[in-house]
Amino acid sequence: MEKIVYLNNAATSWPKPDCVAEAVQKALQSPPGSMHRGGIEDVDVFALVRQRLATLLGVKDAECIALGSNATWGLNLALHGFPLQAGDVVVTTRAEHNSVLRPLYQRAVKEGIRVVYLDTDEVGRVPLSFWERAMADYRPRLAVFTHASNVTGAVHDAAEMTALAKSVGAAVLLDASQSLGWIPLEADSWGIDMIAFTGHKYLLGPQGTGGLFVRKGISLQPWLQGGTGIRSELEEMPEEMPLRLEAGTGNEPSFHGLLAALEWAGEHPLEEAEHRALLGYLREGLMDAGARVILPDGLTTPVVSFILSEESVADVGYILGESYDIICRTGLHCAPKLFSCLGVSETVRISLSRFTQKEDVDAVLEAVRDIRG
Repeated sequence: MEKIVYLNNAATSWPKPDCVAEAVQKALQSPPGSMHRGGIEDVDVFALVRQRLATLLGVKDAECIALGSNATWGLNLALHGFPLQAGDVVVTTRAEHNSVLRPLYQRAVKEGIRVVYLDTDEVGRVPLSFWERAMADYRPRLAVFTHASNVTGAVHDAAEMTALAKSVGAAVLLDASQSLGWIPLEADSWGIDMIAFTGHKYLLGPQGTGGLFVRKGISLQPWLQGGTGIRSELEEMPEEMPLRLEAGTGNEPSFHGLLAALEWAGEHPLEEAEHRALLGYLREGLMDAGARVILPDGLTTPVVSFILSEESVADVGYILGESYDIICRTGLHCAPKLFSCLGVSETVRISLSRFTQKEDVDAVLEAVRDIRG
């Protein structure tokens, strides 16, 4: 591949700012930090990352943010650790990723909780009327929803959905894997109880970084248990956050990379109007080329899903990659329950980033026109 056109940023963002790799390399070449385990104590990278993330999440208490390997890690901690009993109801949506669907399925099968899956509209967003009715009808213990669909880019109204859930006494878990770093969050003012996120998508950090925010007053049963460096005399995990959920040695080099990415993003604000225009250009170009494009209205992330009626999704993705060096994603995108609502069986997904240029989009449009013949 002479020049890769990388458009799979909803999976993992690339390229990263140069400072990310430089920070990881420097960390690997330096003595490790302490994190309560002895070593060099000049910089607590985990504390610095928590402080930056608290601002992005819209929360005051950075110590309520546990850091781990990715959003899947955080979602499993939240979904397996939240105190549910047989007969309790969890309301979620058909837009969810398998990192939500599979833990909930396991708890339903093994523990007898009841999981209610709400349909979305044809673009992947649950109508507020559906959500409001479900809150009133089921009065769940826990409400779980993705902030943004990883298939269509449609963004949910997290503030309103949280308010409706809280009005019936439900705790709220938000999956911000696809939104943090692109869509502003205000967790404190919205009243969200838990937020899972990852560092390697729109935060532009390395793989192996992510976490879970847990509001004070909610105590999760630790899914992982082990060393915390301090409070070693306890037979169980400490009660205080973030120690309660941070068993084991953290991925210090990668979190140095995430810190560098967060600092870079703070110095280079997202050019929202520019990226909206580029996304619109891609959508219109695909439609002009004869593709069926899923078109959410309102707020979206830079994601476009489409199909070509004459070609299989797998074939389109293969041709884009092998003949045009365009890296995208095809299939179910780990959100299998959504497609019955969208009216398609699978899609080709193009996902842009801060670094995507018009010539990258032009390369996609030219390739699709060629495939269409």
